[in-house]
Amino acid sequence: AWNSDNLPIYEPGLPEVVQECRGRNLFFSTDIDAEINKADIIFISVNTPTKTQGIGAGRAANIKNCELCARKIAEVSTSDKIVVEKSTVPVRTAEAVSRVLKVNEKGLKFQVLSNPEFLAEGTAIDDLMKPDRVLIGGQQNPEGIAAAEKLASVYANWVDPENILTTNLWSSELSKLVANAFLAQRVSSINSISALCEATGADVSEISRAVGKDDRIGSRFLQASVGFGGSCFQKDILNLVYLCETYGLDECAAYWNQVILMNNYQKKRFSEKMVGKMFNTATGKKVAILGYAFKKDTGDVRETPSMFVVRDLLQEGAKIHVFDPQVKREDMWIEMDYTCGVNASNTPGLEEGVTTCTDPYEACAGAHAMAVLTEWDEFKSYDYEKIYASMSKPAFIFDGRNILDHDALRKIGFEVHAIGHPDPNEFDDL
Repeated sequence: AWNSDNLPIYEPGLPEVVQECRGRNLFFSTDIDAEINKADIIFISVNTPTKTQGIGAGRAANIKNCELCARKIAEVSTSDKIVVEKSTVPVRTAEAVSRVLKVNEKGLKFQVLSNPEFLAEGTAIDDLMKPDRVLIGGQQNPEGIAAAEKLASVYANWVDPENILTTNLWSSELSKLVANAFLAQRVSSINSISALCEATGADVSEISRAVGKDDRIGSRFLQASVGFGGSCFQKDILNLVYLCETYGLDECAAYWNQVILMNNYQKKRFSEKMVGKMFNTATGKKVAILGYAFKKDTGDVRETPSMFVVRDLLQEGAKIHVFDPQVKREDMWIEMDYTCGVNASNTPGLEEGVTTCTDPYEACAGAHAMAVLTEWDEFKSYDYEKIYASMSKPAFIFDGRNILDHDALRKIGFEVHAIGHPDPNEFDDL
């Protein structure tokens, strides 16, 4: 698929980069042995999912794929190599990789570096071309330092050397987990405040703006929402929790686990609010879901909050109609089964209960409620008067991303409920 014009993932700007570089200095191959032999530097960029069984199940990262890569590299290499961990891994994974490589029977020498990935889905190309930092960790001996300098020289072709940071191996490995944990912590922090805002009449958007003006805090990742998703945040925090538990740091583990608990609470709270506002029943009601990807500008549905809301509404007997400009129905079911354990075999009527639409107006026609669960820009520009005219009345909008003009929607006739925004029907002093 990578050698075709139909790339297997959606990422803005990626097709243009691949088209420009493919066949020149970018090549895709399945001949693993040959490519390992030709390479001077080998990046291990494989999935490290949370373990589903055994010791640490539900928290620890499974580094089986990293170990398999190391074994293959040791098996087929005929010259010394620099091996780079690009995958997000538990701290001290490089020690295991190094041990596997060291016991090769050919006398080859391998240097293992950590170079964690900080690209964000939806902005990956910009993040690649203009990174705020490149982190390289290596052993603090002459060979390790030389290997780190060699990798740094590759990045120096387009990255300011001031933004290329070198550390020891363990600091680099742990930094990626900590970075994602801090970002997720900010999301859960503002989401906890969103619940307080709804109860008191305060407005979470105004809180975010006021708090974010403090340059010690900053404004990024202070947008209240239905919750965070994606392949990294939850997995990496759970990994961090397990590491803390492993080293007997139970209070530290409990602290970071609370970020996950708050995220779960926010998703459940949103579902319960939807049902509560619809007269405490969703049975038989059509509900339009706008957005299924975990964030805009991607088709990735891993750990997406939309999935949990859809699951909850299905349990309430709602008829779900989903529109997302990039998500495929097959991917929805794969993730629903993997993460929630919900599939057609154990959930009668699942296929019939969820309709995927190619048109947002079709998804909303006849619906009792519409929920915005991904912040796609196009959702802001829809003809909401047309949508209102087509919906059952009263017509509810639940804005899980706070991207719509709520006052304008209320003037049209919608009953609007948004994360962290007070309900004007409940407060007369806003």
